[in-house]
Amino acid sequence: MTDFTLMQILPILLGVVVTSIIAGILAGLLGVGGGIVLVPMLFWILSLTDFPPELAMHMSVATSLMTIVFTSVSSARAHHRRGSVDTALLKLWGPGIILGALSGGLLAKYINADGLKLIFGGIALLVAINMANPKTIVLSKSLPSGRAGNAVISYVVGTFSSLMGIGGGTLSVPILSACSVEIKRAVGTAAAFGFLIAVPAVIGFVISGWGVPGRPPFSLGFISLPAALLILPFTVSFAPVGASLAHKLDGKWIKRAFALFLGITAIRMLSAGLT
Repeated sequence: MTDFTLMQILPILLGVVVTSIIAGILAGLLGVGGGIVLVPMLFWILSLTDFPPELAMHMSVATSLMTIVFTSVSSARAHHRRGSVDTALLKLWGPGIILGALSGGLLAKYINADGLKLIFGGIALLVAINMANPKTIVLSKSLPSGRAGNAVISYVVGTFSSLMGIGGGTLSVPILSACSVEIKRAVGTAAAFGFLIAVPAVIGFVISGWGVPGRPPFSLGFISLPAALLILPFTVSFAPVGASLAHKLDGKWIKRAFALFLGITAIRMLSAGLT
């Protein structure tokens, strides 16, 4: 690994701290779990070093998921106190999300770094376009009535959220909104989905990365424990701030600004995956 001087490492640490605060606020504000910010941030920081490029994306995704285990609890509790977590929906989608998240974590071993970049960039770009749209896309007046349809949707959400290192909100909120679920209820429930995604996904990434050579010290599978410990205090502390803002602000312009950031990030990630 590259030896850093104090003047080199301080801006990196400051960048991690600032991004972690933003990730925590967004986790509560939009129900996105923070991973949509953390994954590209960790990846670009690792790319500044001579860290093995074939591991950088896997480590970024897995470490993000580790932080989401705790951030999602903080965010979900804040939303639950405001009555915006739909427990019936949580029970309906929970099994599919858990199974999908575990599948994604285990599948990661067989997907190379460029593949993960393309998955992240492609889905992030679609999400950015959807968030930038001033009108909510409505496809149905309600969720599918049968368990099979809900099982398929939740499994897909769990699988791709795991492979991207994100909480449930990035994918589930647009889907729930398209099925006419009220936005605050969708965001609050998505915050709880984050925990159901992160725990099995972390298990999958630990198993997938176990014994893989080239990982940094104090790694648990593909998870960097020091990075997770640095990020966690800030994401957990600021998730309730975002949840409070979600109930006070008109999120239209916040969503559009985030969509712009996400679109730029997605294009950069796609470019990295294709070169």
